[in-house]
Amino acid sequence: MIKHLSQRVAVLVDAQNMYHSAKHLHGARLNFGKAVEGAVAGRPLVRAVAYVAKSKTGEEAAFFDALIESHIEPKIKDVQEFSSGAKKADWDVGMAIDAVMLAEKVDVIILLTGDGDFVPLVEYLHGRGVMVEVVAFEESTNNQLKQVADSFFDLSTAPELLLRPRRGNSPHAEPNHEKNDGDIEEDSRRHVRVSF
Repeated sequence: MIKHLSQRVAVLVDAQNMYHSAKHLHGARLNFGKAVEGAVAGRPLVRAVAYVAKSKTGEEAAFFDALIESHIEPKIKDVQEFSSGAKKADWDVGMAIDAVMLAEKVDVIILLTGDGDFVPLVEYLHGRGVMVEVVAFEESTNNQLKQVADSFFDLSTAPELLLRPRRGNSPHAEPNHEKNDGDIEEDSRRHVRVSF
């Protein structure tokens, strides 16, 4: 796929999918600001949205602040807790609706997700003349999603976008509804700016 600097771009980030993929595949966390900046590749960014979940403890507040500092709008949904103890905060429908609404305003939609549930969305956007790029970790990305996208970028090939844990407390906690297993590098997201 040829990228033109005049293409208007929107980026939609499935934060839970990206967080868990980075953690389980690489024992690291994704620098969302740098990932968005790299995916946009100098093109005009119309909107960047991260779909996130908020726990009862509010431990994700610093992560939400880091997204905002990187000019990524967090769309926040409370985690639902069921009587069985299961937790859920599914954003697939909300993310798809936003993509459909943005399709009239952009040339390219970049999806940061490996979730195969978005294959029908990609096909719909293609029918509207919108190109779709997928940015995710290849090992956890649905094969059909990679095939229907206009381009696929494997985050596993970009270690500079991964933040390795260190000991101590971080000023920027990730959306982690599990026990915190480490810290991220200080200042790694604080100074990232994504141009609009």
